[in-house]
Amino acid sequence: MKFGVYNAILHDRDLKDALKIVSDLGLDGLELNTGGFLPPTHIPKLNEILTSDTARDDFLGLFSEVGLEILGLNCNGNPLHAKPEIREQHSTDVLRSIKLANRLGQKRVVTMSGLPGAEQTATYPNWIVNAWNSAHLDVLDYQFDVAAGFWREADALARDLEVIVALELHPQNVVFNPASMRELVRRTKSTNLGVELDASHLFWQLMDPIEVVKNLGNLVAHAAAKDVRINPHAAIEGVLDNSFRRLRASEARTNLGGDEWVNEWPSPSSWDFVAVGKGHDSDYWSKFLTALNQVDPNMIINIEHEDTSMGRVEGLEFATKVLMEAASKAGIRTKN
Repeated sequence: MKFGVYNAILHDRDLKDALKIVSDLGLDGLELNTGGFLPPTHIPKLNEILTSDTARDDFLGLFSEVGLEILGLNCNGNPLHAKPEIREQHSTDVLRSIKLANRLGQKRVVTMSGLPGAEQTATYPNWIVNAWNSAHLDVLDYQFDVAAGFWREADALARDLEVIVALELHPQNVVFNPASMRELVRRTKSTNLGVELDASHLFWQLMDPIEVVKNLGNLVAHAAAKDVRINPHAAIEGVLDNSFRRLRASEARTNLGGDEWVNEWPSPSSWDFVAVGKGHDSDYWSKFLTALNQVDPNMIINIEHEDTSMGRVEGLEFATKVLMEAASKAGIRTKN
């Protein structure tokens, strides 16, 4: 297995500084954002790399000279969005990322399946949480038809370029659990779509990531190490609490495409993203790594740090310590 960091948490500094942090942590490399919700901050010459061997080799040299690797590309976004301006940008970014992966010698592109509206004239995405009403199944049929159209194209491109597209099981997407992943595979007859197993989004849905890995087997193509803590407030509001606050234009906020923005997290919260080890101990993570290792001994697992109670580097250091302890317990060799 190889262990790295998803680079979004290090977008506040240049690539060389980010690589030094990863090297100091004793990890193997960096997963790079290539578009979608977030810009390709650490690949400023992305379009040039697609056509210039010199630009590509110069970029790869930044990694090799410090003994690190690129550990996958990440293009999380909504390539099926009901708004054309967002859909076109994010879907273009996904297809471009597959091409970039081929240019950089990468075999994995992480993204999300996306979420359309409820009907062709919709202007907003619509996530069916619990389809007890037959009308909701009608919506799901429409949404999977939309998804299948795009993902057949993406799968064909990935197959031609020998890349696997790893879909994160993320709520507010048509694919968010094993059943929905298998439905997309069935409808597309895909060969090069797999799963990015981010444990955090499974934790807060009260799923067990270890059992999900066992259930999906060879569909698991890539993994992320991010933890979740379920808080006492979940006993009151449940895990689907929508008590978010809309941030004003004058406040610091993250754009998600068009005029859509990240909202302020509920307070008190039912659950929180936390550094690896603050929601589940190293014993749990060792079993998670064992399950991944049984699927693929060469599996890549990258730390994703979104614990707002910890600094950027502080959180990575904490997560790395726990993850390496877990790897040791699981008998998995690491650089540390």
